[in-house]
Amino acid sequence: MNETLKVLESRRSCRKFKSDMVKSEDLSAIIKAGTFAATGMGKQSPIIIAVTDKKLRDEISDENRKIGGWNEGFDPFYGAPVILIVLARKDVPTYVYDGSLVLGNLMNAAESLGVGSIWIHRAKEEFESDFGKNILKKLGIEGDYEGIGHCALGYAAEPAKDAAPRKENYVYCI
Repeated sequence: MNETLKVLESRRSCRKFKSDMVKSEDLSAIIKAGTFAATGMGKQSPIIIAVTDKKLRDEISDENRKIGGWNEGFDPFYGAPVILIVLARKDVPTYVYDGSLVLGNLMNAAESLGVGSIWIHRAKEEFESDFGKNILKKLGIEGDYEGIGHCALGYAAEPAKDAAPRKENYVYCI
């Protein structure tokens, strides 16, 4: 089996990360892979906000926790030191799909480099709030963007679990 197919079959969501920062060359490669995701009509509606600053990372985690309704002290990013936030321009009809493909590329690229990842939701709610709008404003990002998701990254603190068996009738051939 070729390496790409191995990565696609072996990637699992990581729910316990080490605190070690992802190597900068690996992080750059992962982000670059995200920028090569297919997008509808080649419009490239998504953007990626790479958060490596611990203070901001913790503020985003706390905001995400509040939106999710969890108790104080819970980290919805499972201790990951890096958060890649994917947003996409709402004026492009395929924006949700475009952003989803970016997230898939990010996670698969991370797996290929030995970096753990997990897709975390609630970016939509975060960036509809003043909290998220202020982040965009500070970065000078203008336009009507919707948060698609977060890709939390870091080195896994424990081995990945085996894949669940694939369900029956997953594929129908005609």
